[in-house]
Amino acid sequence: MWTNLIELLLALGLSPPMVLTLVVVEILTVRSGAVRGVSTRIRFGTSRLLRRMMMRRPHAPTDGDWPYGTFLQRLDPTVRATLLANGVRRQVPAGQILIHEGRHEAHLVLLEDGLTKVTASLPDGRTALLALRIGGDLVGEMSALNNRPRSATVTTCGPTRYSVIQPDRFKTFLRDHPDAALELAAMVSGRLRWSNRRRIDFSSYPVKIRVARVVAELCRSHGRQDREAVVIDVRLTQPELATICGAAETSIQKALRELRVDGLVETDYRRITVRDLAALRECGGITDDA
Repeated sequence: MWTNLIELLLALGLSPPMVLTLVVVEILTVRSGAVRGVSTRIRFGTSRLLRRMMMRRPHAPTDGDWPYGTFLQRLDPTVRATLLANGVRRQVPAGQILIHEGRHEAHLVLLEDGLTKVTASLPDGRTALLALRIGGDLVGEMSALNNRPRSATVTTCGPTRYSVIQPDRFKTFLRDHPDAALELAAMVSGRLRWSNRRRIDFSSYPVKIRVARVVAELCRSHGRQDREAVVIDVRLTQPELATICGAAETSIQKALRELRVDGLVETDYRRITVRDLAALRECGGITDDA
């Protein structure tokens, strides 16, 4: 019985000292009679203690789990493992600032699980939402490479697991893995292209089209298929949507109302559901190569 339990714990990836501690706790629990029927639960490896341990273990993405376009998804498995080994892992709840705008610091943050938002302060005191970053994304690379102050703040939107990588270790990693350096350049280029497209949108399109384009982009990067609709798994406020679209909040409200009337989207508290993604893309003038 105990052999099966130990094998189960080791299979879950727990360290031998942790396994020994859990077994001792279970033995003491059985002898004290504090929990009824514990022998049966141990036999099937499903005692309350073990269940809690398994529920708390974070999901470790496999090679195919990393979202398309993220830095980790771009890397070969062996190179990805090397990069992850260079970091110090941390886990924080929602609302934690991982990178502070304006600070003179150069470490990188490699997101492994969770959602973060990238924001910057505006001269009038407001905060502009610049981008959203998810598990597999790398943030803080600019300061690490050019030794300049942080250009934005990165805040967690939910429980987040990430690794902190020091700039000297990252530079050594890039020297040892030229293909990773090329993928980093491609990633930065893609972000610059997205930023330039937003600037063009601000000057070229009315607010409704801007909103349609941004929401369609969020469907691609953060959307979840749900029956006949796409649910954007981002708790995005209307002020944040207004800053990313470069429009006033009242204009955003009007645009969303029109998209609802057209049957393209539904909106709830901090949630957008797209009912007709093809029509939304057409509304935004988005082509396949946009």
